[in-house]
Amino acid sequence: MSLTGTPFLCTLVVLSVAALVLPLVLWSRIRGPRALRAAARALMLLFAQGTAVALVFTLVNNANSLYDNWADLLGTGDHVRQAANLGANGTGGIALQRLPTVRQAFEPAAGPGMGAAGGVRVTQLRGRVSGVNAEVYVWLPPQYGEPAYRHRRFPVVELLPGYPGSAKAWFGSLHAHEQLLPLMRSGQVAPFILVAPRTNLLAGVDTGCANIPGTVNADTWLSVDVPKMVTDNFRAQSAPRGWAVAGYSAGAHCAARLAVAHPDRYRAAVSLSGYNDPIGERASLTAQSPALRAANNPYLMLRRSPVPPRIALYLSGQPHDGYEAAVALEQSARAPTTVHVVYIPKSAGGHTMALWRPQVVPVFQWLTQEMGLSPVTAGRAAPPRSPSTGGATPAELASGTASRAGAVQRR
Repeated sequence: MSLTGTPFLCTLVVLSVAALVLPLVLWSRIRGPRALRAAARALMLLFAQGTAVALVFTLVNNANSLYDNWADLLGTGDHVRQAANLGANGTGGIALQRLPTVRQAFEPAAGPGMGAAGGVRVTQLRGRVSGVNAEVYVWLPPQYGEPAYRHRRFPVVELLPGYPGSAKAWFGSLHAHEQLLPLMRSGQVAPFILVAPRTNLLAGVDTGCANIPGTVNADTWLSVDVPKMVTDNFRAQSAPRGWAVAGYSAGAHCAARLAVAHPDRYRAAVSLSGYNDPIGERASLTAQSPALRAANNPYLMLRRSPVPPRIALYLSGQPHDGYEAAVALEQSARAPTTVHVVYIPKSAGGHTMALWRPQVVPVFQWLTQEMGLSPVTAGRAAPPRSPSTGGATPAELASGTASRAGAVQRR
């Protein structure tokens, strides 16, 4: 029975109701020695508490897409076949253009929200370069199947979850495809292909989206194997012009890091409540030594880069949750690197899906403009220092369309 499936949730609801009814019906009817009666009543109480905790956990997990299956929850999943030393560029000297075409079979993805807005599809990809074997979710824009666009290649955004986090999160919890579908149809947002690869590759640890020889080649999985599969199977634009990467929390750190490290593979990156120093996620492999922390810190990577990368960064955050890291990146950036910082006040909520969900639309409007794609007819997210009225809604606060000054006045 699937951890995130409806049958498991319904079973827990039935068990929780039964756990409440049993003590009411049987408490005074239990017969036998005192010790036996006490043990039976204790078991009923434990059963009630256990089912209640399991039900709450399942509801929270489904809402936030933390664990996709039992293996992720129990820490028994391992999606790494091998982790050879692939060198500084993550290819191991392999001529990627000479690799055989990757042909994948896709099927409709199961789970909450997966069937909405035209449906999300999934495939199991064996990364030929990275040695990773994991699932990748793909959503195609509404124009993709229309005859008028049959010769058009579409831009792509890779979507990364936090840690722990499911590759389904951008669809099942943030509802990205449902929010963007009408805007793509109306021309307010470019018709992006949305790609969500698994990032939870090892049991009990965050990979930091990095290559660590002998352990995991997560960077190569995300920036080489997944893009090759997408371009081999769909009418996707070539890198870097037509590619961007976006993430929240630990995925936000990954997005910024991947774009800074590979301006030849990504034109833009979006970081929602991210961090620079990998120690921001203590379970990350890249937080285990000063050398790894420095090598995978996008702030230090930008400062040390002999040639500033031609990338655009969209960074949003709250005080002590991403904002300071965003400002540091903004201050360290040199042309042609551009950085757009969005300040989000504490009053918009905490480090949850409710904070990031309203940011999806302004993020994709920004990507549309920044990557030189279709014109945006709706307003884009305003810079953090722009004027704002005092009556901003929670959605405006979370999306960054309310200003820092206005937010301070409302505290």
